[in-house]
Amino acid sequence: MSAPLQDKVALVAGATRGAGRGIAVELGAAGATVYVTGRTTRARRSEYDRPETIEDTADLVTAAGGQGIAVPTDHLDRAQVKALVDRIADEQGRLDVLVNDIWGGEKLFEWDATLWEHDLDNGLRLLRLAVETHAVTSHHALPLLLRNPGGLVVEVTDGTADYNAENFRVNFFYDLAKASVLRMAFALGHELGPRGATAVALTPGWLRSELMLDGYGVREENWRDALKSVPHFAISETPHYVGRAVAALAADADVARWNGRSLSSGGLAQVYGFTDLDGSRPDAWRYLVEVQDAGKPADTTGYR
Repeated sequence: MSAPLQDKVALVAGATRGAGRGIAVELGAAGATVYVTGRTTRARRSEYDRPETIEDTADLVTAAGGQGIAVPTDHLDRAQVKALVDRIADEQGRLDVLVNDIWGGEKLFEWDATLWEHDLDNGLRLLRLAVETHAVTSHHALPLLLRNPGGLVVEVTDGTADYNAENFRVNFFYDLAKASVLRMAFALGHELGPRGATAVALTPGWLRSELMLDGYGVREENWRDALKSVPHFAISETPHYVGRAVAALAADADVARWNGRSLSSGGLAQVYGFTDLDGSRPDAWRYLVEVQDAGKPADTTGYR
């Protein structure tokens, strides 16, 4: 089988579940050595209190064909992040791909609360988890990534730059967090481009994460049962889809063409030709604008 990322080293920061796990596994499927981080291990859970662990993710990476290495890390703790990067440097001597997928905010934001009504401590912690962690991780990891030309940084967010510029996302804190990550990729593009590396922002579409499936009371095997109550969920995608987007970017010798850009899994599928696990190519952000937000009935014809 093809292993275009053999001998490449990746760090997926925030790989316990969801998009981070999907990205780590697909990088492994392409042959990469993948360090996966998060706060939930088999010995200890974060405040999410979820069963998924970074050890599970590492095992899935290895099973897919790569080498998965789990390193428990709180990315708000600068010493832990520095130790993580030092370990990668000592063990591998290089870092080719950095994926900042740290989030941790699902239990911290209130859907309909204004800034002045929202719990302030929760809102500020959301910003620390979603924004500060990315800055801390990049600060420590980028010198290692820049040792070799062709490095890639992927800032994972929710929404493209175009969509988020026109649409208010949930509430003040959520909107600010997702916009900040988009801008991080733009700024890093300016700093990394002249130094031989590339930075992009990347968003999945409507993600069938573990939390989303649980929220709708379904499993991946029967996810379409949720369409009875949420018809537009028909455009949703697995975490492997955005994972394949990252793997395609990491294997692209001309990845610099995307530097500083805002990208989506569905958009990149049209360029690189990868599919989701079911063989489809959902284009969620085009669907959201042209069907859901336009008030049309759910119909994915031409969108997946």
